[in-house]
Amino acid sequence: MVAAVRTVLGDIPADELGVCDAHDHLFLRSPVLPGQELDDPAAAAGRLRAFSGFGGRSVVQWTPYGMGRRADVLAELSRSTGTHVVAATGLHQAVHYPAALLGRIRDRLASLFVAELTEGIGATSVRAGLIKVAGAFHTVDAHARLTMTAAAEAHHRTGAPIAVHLELGTAAPDVLDLLCGALGVPPHRVILGHLGRSPDGAAQREVARAGAFLAFDGPSRAHHATDWRLPEELAVLAGAGFGGQLLLGGDTTVPETPGMPHLLQRLRPRLTEVLGAGTVADMLVANPARAFAFEAPTQAA
Repeated sequence: MVAAVRTVLGDIPADELGVCDAHDHLFLRSPVLPGQELDDPAAAAGRLRAFSGFGGRSVVQWTPYGMGRRADVLAELSRSTGTHVVAATGLHQAVHYPAALLGRIRDRLASLFVAELTEGIGATSVRAGLIKVAGAFHTVDAHARLTMTAAAEAHHRTGAPIAVHLELGTAAPDVLDLLCGALGVPPHRVILGHLGRSPDGAAQREVARAGAFLAFDGPSRAHHATDWRLPEELAVLAGAGFGGQLLLGGDTTVPETPGMPHLLQRLRPRLTEVLGAGTVADMLVANPARAFAFEAPTQAA
């Protein structure tokens, strides 16, 4: 069976994903970012075309349920720009949602995630291609435990990968203890995001040894001082034998961030100088093809 990635236009062979921005946002809305919404389809199309102009082929949008994903326009954006787009189901931290909304869905999260992965998001036929959840700062709080438990069930029923927002890069080992230890998700089906925001090389190597994918997605967050130390972090991990588990993303979250074009225009040459073209190509092409591919479910959906 050929490994497939689920895009907003349907499943494609994983090896057709091409140069991939493994973590970004075309659309995003949150009460903690008032006035900084990403909600303009024309601007989203411009970012996709700019990314494509530097050789980009695919973008994975980590915007989960209830945060303005705009599933209604993602398919047309993908068609008009010639860029593969992967959408997310899942749930972010509780702070991003009204309490009433969380109350309505908390007891049916797994079935909600499965429906969005297999049937469509809302009234659209656009299916999600990954499950996005989030940890808390240095811990897995009650909300994270709830959403990760639902994500694990949805993974077992569909074979979808799970992507995790790590708050400031922390609590990665705790997340794997829950998802992979207690809940039985294979480590290679977990993508840990924002690891570059915590300069803890020992923790990075620990989760790499466990077998998870490690996403370094700081280019849109210059105030986190991620760009300047990224080449050294990646060189250490690649040198330790973990080059096949590294992913790169832009993580555009507010309108003024450079995001996905910056990933290829500015960051790729910098990383190539330090790591070599082959290693960087793996991070942008070969590794995402494996990280975002669906696998056979372990239980009936």
